Amino acid sequence: MNLNHDNAVSRYLIRTTLTSRVLWSHVLKDRSVKIQRASMSGLDPDQHLQLGCLDKTTVSSDSSDAREPAKPPLHGLKLASHAVLEKAQQRGRLKCSKCGGSRMFFCYTCCSLLGVSLQEIPSLKLPVKIDIIKHPNETDGKSTAIHAKILAQSDVTIYTYPCIPEYQKDKVVLVFPGPGAVSVQDMMQCLHDRSDSRSHDPGEPCIKRLKSEEVQGATHGGESEGTPDEAEGSESRVFPLQRVVFIDSTWNQTNKISTDERLQDLLQVELRARKTCFWRHQKGKPDTYLSTIEAIYYFLTDFHEHCLAREYKGEYDNLLFFYSYLHSVVNKAKVSAGKC
Repeated sequence: MNLNHDNAVSRYLIRTTLTSRVLWSHVLKDRSVKIQRASMSGLDPDQHLQLGCLDKTTVSSDSSDAREPAKPPLHGLKLASHAVLEKAQQRGRLKCSKCGGSRMFFCYTCCSLLGVSLQEIPSLKLPVKIDIIKHPNETDGKSTAIHAKILAQSDVTIYTYPCIPEYQKDKVVLVFPGPGAVSVQDMMQCLHDRSDSRSHDPGEPCIKRLKSEEVQGATHGGESEGTPDEAEGSESRVFPLQRVVFIDSTWNQTNKISTDERLQDLLQVELRARKTCFWRHQKGKPDTYLSTIEAIYYFLTDFHEHCLAREYKGEYDNLLFFYSYLHSVVNKAKVSAGKC
């Protein structure tokens, strides 16, 4: 009987000890959460974003606890003031006078500004012409291609597939990843090689420069293209490259356009070591798959340094004028909703 009594007491003591440990574990965890919340409550939304949404690729692989925080996306850009966009956002959406759609900042259908004027936003002149081939099923409201057209009107043209102009393969490149794609740094030499090869082949026909009125289905063309001589001079600013083609589509829809025979002979250029911070990043795709405006921006910055051989000082940063503002708005909303 005494032995049974001792066993019962031992079991009781063990249960009591385990229960106490569990209770203390919950108490300590609760205190830790409260302390963390207290420390976070004094931060502004941007600071919350930096702590909760670090770029994992910039964190050191060292297992030590001493890790430097990553810089927030779009950090250090030389942008025009966003005050005009902040005021427009406070006024709310406006009705487009052309299509009747309810829009903020601009109408992506009609390529017209709403609530802001041309004088209040930056205007860029690009070193090469940009053509954007847009997939017909691409949702206009989700596309960033319109940003480039509004901010660099005379240098950007948007076509809706299957409309694609005829291109001279030694003067035009297609920015699209692939097994045969080259870097921006190697692009100019490849174009020179193509030009030399073509000059030694008298049997190859010369494609005449396409007149803008001959292209059916082109949308959002430049309002003021100038005289033919001026246009030709503008396109020849950096010989032999005259024009750069981008595809505006979800990555699942790009195959139809990228394999079109009219683009097959173009030199493909791939933007390497660049990562997206697009808030509509497509699930299951690597972070090297850029949005259209990101691809244009990164191509031009690489082109400026490697092809023009000039130090980049923010000349094209304002291409991200709308993009950077929308990025901050979306991330602040995520922070407020506790999703970041």
